Amino acid sequence: MNNNLKFKRILLKLSGESLMGKRGFGIDPVVLEFFADEIQKTHDAGVQIGIVIGGGNIYRGLNAGDQGIDRVTGDQMGMLATVINSLALQNSIEKKGIYTRLMTAIYMEQIAEPYIRRRAIRHLEKGRVLIFGAGTGSPYFSTDTAASLRAVEINADVIIKGTRVEGVFDSDPEKNPDAFKFDNISYIDILKKNLRIMDLTAVSLSQENNLPMVVFNMDKPGNLLKLVKGENIGTLIQN
Repeated sequence: MNNNLKFKRILLKLSGESLMGKRGFGIDPVVLEFFADEIQKTHDAGVQIGIVIGGGNIYRGLNAGDQGIDRVTGDQMGMLATVINSLALQNSIEKKGIYTRLMTAIYMEQIAEPYIRRRAIRHLEKGRVLIFGAGTGSPYFSTDTAASLRAVEINADVIIKGTRVEGVFDSDPEKNPDAFKFDNISYIDILKKNLRIMDLTAVSLSQENNLPMVVFNMDKPGNLLKLVKGENIGTLIQN
């Protein structure tokens, strides 16, 4: 493995909304191709990669109540949406000649492997890109929480959350041009300042397990590879 890497095993968290591109709904193949390229560069550098992707481009369980659907059913629909996105991303990555595995927290063995921790770690050790679908498999938990949980379980060095902004700010940089960007911030300050970079369960789980997190702009080519090599990209969050 490349000794020049700062992070050798990562959990990459992508939002489902990021897959929409400029379409406003569904999956933009241009975005899929871009993500696959970025993952390929990082994989080729010797990084072991696990990925959790949301489903908000297809269905958000949190919006279920507005449609007369109960929360549990809505969350289950959201979990299935993440599997659709995971399959699309898997297909794009495999087109680059990289072996992948999709593991789901809900049994659907005709489509993907069931999630088994030891098997997941073995896939990573063999150099396969590993995609975790269907969240935690339980309602009331977001894919942010699923990312924190899987990162802890596979002994990842870091959670890397891809966004469309440069890191963590004290206010929304897309609305406030004077928003202040943090290069480093503690989990305690994230909670105190109520900075909604991930839901509270995900932040607490990462904090309790002393797992660092980096929030960065995934839309800039080469950013992911620079980050794992130790360049000052995004915002580092730790205890």
